[in-house]
Amino acid sequence: MLRGLYTAWTGMVNEQKRMDVLSNNMANATTVGFKLDKSTSQAFDQVLDLKIRDGSQAYHNQAIGHLSLGVKIGETFTDHAQGSIRGTGGDFDCALSGKGFFTVKCVTASGETHTRYTRDGRFMLTKEGLLVDADGNAVQGKSGDIYVPTDAKKIQISEQGVISADDEVIDTLQITDFEDYDYLKKFGNTLFEPVDGATQIESKAQVIQGYTEQSNVNVVKEMVDMITVTRAYEANQKVIRSYDTMLQSAANSVGQVNG
Repeated sequence: MLRGLYTAWTGMVNEQKRMDVLSNNMANATTVGFKLDKSTSQAFDQVLDLKIRDGSQAYHNQAIGHLSLGVKIGETFTDHAQGSIRGTGGDFDCALSGKGFFTVKCVTASGETHTRYTRDGRFMLTKEGLLVDADGNAVQGKSGDIYVPTDAKKIQISEQGVISADDEVIDTLQITDFEDYDYLKKFGNTLFEPVDGATQIESKAQVIQGYTEQSNVNVVKEMVDMITVTRAYEANQKVIRSYDTMLQSAANSVGQVNG
């Protein structure tokens, strides 16, 4: 009987983790460049109860049943599908059409430098003319940090990422793609960092100036999934309540000795 309590508990834990993933997606439904996360579920490995050294079976071990240990989160992964493109009119705002990432240089509080990748193209200039993203990370070009004259009247960014100020070429955006996105680890909401095994490849994405890529979260679908998860969680709660009632009856009624 206690096996059922454990199975229902693992179901509740699993649904809570799924709800956490869905809630984070909903919270970032309007975050530029956000890629939604998804989760899968899988059963715990089955175990066997064995008859050990049973004389009736010639002392051979024999399976007497299969017991499931419940359910758990199988995998949480990121869906890199293209989000919608929205016009902003900003000279430095950029969206990518196709597979690939903008490259940014992130500096930690301790001074460590990390190269990370993003689809968030909300770029701007600092007072020194350094091109940065919305979080202040330096956007990388083919030559490294990109500096644009702050007094430039005309800014053009071609589909190939070539940046021109007053018809003078400044640099080219470093657009990077990867062979397998499973080797990318999400860092924060819109940044990605490669892990061991990641292989860079040439990106064929086109740069669209004056636009940004929106989140790829489908709010309606996420809400439907949240309702499904809530109902599954409540079903497991009912199972636990039912077991609790049976255990109470067994303790107080079945085991009672009448005088």
